[in-house]
Amino acid sequence: MKKVIALFVLVFTVSFAAQAQDKMMKDASKTITLEQTKGEFTQKQLTVSEGTYVFEIDNNNVGHKVGFVLVPKGKDVSNPENHIKTAYVTAAVENNTTGTSNPTKLTKGEYVYFCPLNPTSTDNVLIVK
Repeated sequence: MKKVIALFVLVFTVSFAAQAQDKMMKDASKTITLEQTKGEFTQKQLTVSEGTYVFEIDNNNVGHKVGFVLVPKGKDVSNPENHIKTAYVTAAVENNTTGTSNPTKLTKGEYVYFCPLNPTSTDNVLIVK
């Protein structure tokens, strides 16, 4: 019985610590808000400093769900292995709502972003200085 209780306490402690770390990471993140309209992002280029960001994606009357994909510039955007998975929205963003990604650490460089559900250009650029 003591082993079961000890195991429960260990699992609970690890789970609680992971949740606390996730909350701290989200609290330490800055937000990048991008708006999608039918067939495009309204922001074509952004410049930010290095850091951890949460992407907030606004679906402004696209008429269906939208998503978000971030890829280092120069990599094949059609290959999911090149996608920065933490930048994906956590769920497809319904019409006229907003969705968010998980915290994503961005280092210096250039990235492209697009929506695979609302065919947008892959010429949208995020510059990290």
